[in-house]
Amino acid sequence: MIIVNLDVELAKKKMKLGELAERIGITNANLSILKTGKAKAIRFTTLDAICRELDCQPGDILEYVADEK
Repeated sequence: MIIVNLDVELAKKKMKLGELAERIGITNANLSILKTGKAKAIRFTTLDAICRELDCQPGDILEYVADEK
């Protein structure tokens, strides 16, 4: 499964979700869906914008964890 660590990166930069949403041109609702891990996909342009604004790498935001069986 893929874990989204957007909240961790936002905390490191002391930035609110709304501020990031405004900076990258995405709605709060859509960014919140991504942050909570409920998104089914993410566009590379969105990931690029998030990484640019948070000065991080995609791997800082997205993490793979093997499913427990």
